[in-house]
Amino acid sequence: MFPIGDDNPTVRRPVMTWVILAAILAVWIFVQGAGMADGGYALVKSVCNLGLVPGELTGLAREGLALPMAPGVACVVDRDPINTLTPVTSMFLHGSWGHLLSNSLYFWVFGNNIEDSMGRGRFVLFYLLCGLAAAGAHVAIDPASPVPTVGASGAISGIMGAYLVLYPRAHVRMLWLVFVTRFPAWLVLVWWFGTQVLAGLPDLTPVRGDVSGGVAVWAHVGGFIAGVVLVKLFENRDLVRRRVVAGDARATFEAR
Repeated sequence: MFPIGDDNPTVRRPVMTWVILAAILAVWIFVQGAGMADGGYALVKSVCNLGLVPGELTGLAREGLALPMAPGVACVVDRDPINTLTPVTSMFLHGSWGHLLSNSLYFWVFGNNIEDSMGRGRFVLFYLLCGLAAAGAHVAIDPASPVPTVGASGAISGIMGAYLVLYPRAHVRMLWLVFVTRFPAWLVLVWWFGTQVLAGLPDLTPVRGDVSGGVAVWAHVGGFIAGVVLVKLFENRDLVRRRVVAGDARATFEAR
């Protein structure tokens, strides 16, 4: 199931939500070649050079270690100075069109309301901090990993955690096959968080397998928890109050 909308309208235009989505799309097209430029080489190159590699950040992965990515192409562990920036650069990269569209959909459904409750500047800072927390959680789970990780899902998980705190009683429209069903936001978000934790539990055992299908689920968990913890520090109470007043007025109008 995928979220396709909610019944939680905004008071102000979600300008920074649009800007972040535009930046992610621009990086996908112009830096990653939309996954197709140069036979996919631009995609692999961006993931290798700008993706988050835990072992490069910690220095625990052996320099020169080559990780096959495609026939005749490998990511090589290095000590390039740009590695220190990859917790941020990796937030704007994706591995496929499906990865990009899925993240963008979740971000749009939940992000506009969080921006509306924080203000534009606070929202951007909150988004980045949640993404960094997600990166930290991912590195902490497997600090020697030579595998590059990309995606905005860690930061978006923080947005979802914030939504759970601020708007648990809102309703989210979920698409399943061809059916659209409304669920309380708290149920959708708690269920999603629970699936991430369950998927990541094997990573905490001494014997590990690729149970999560290559998805950095602990980055999702870390970002979500960061969102829950930080949201009250970033919310703008005046904006939240305006949303409440607007919502009450809308409900009164609809009841007539």
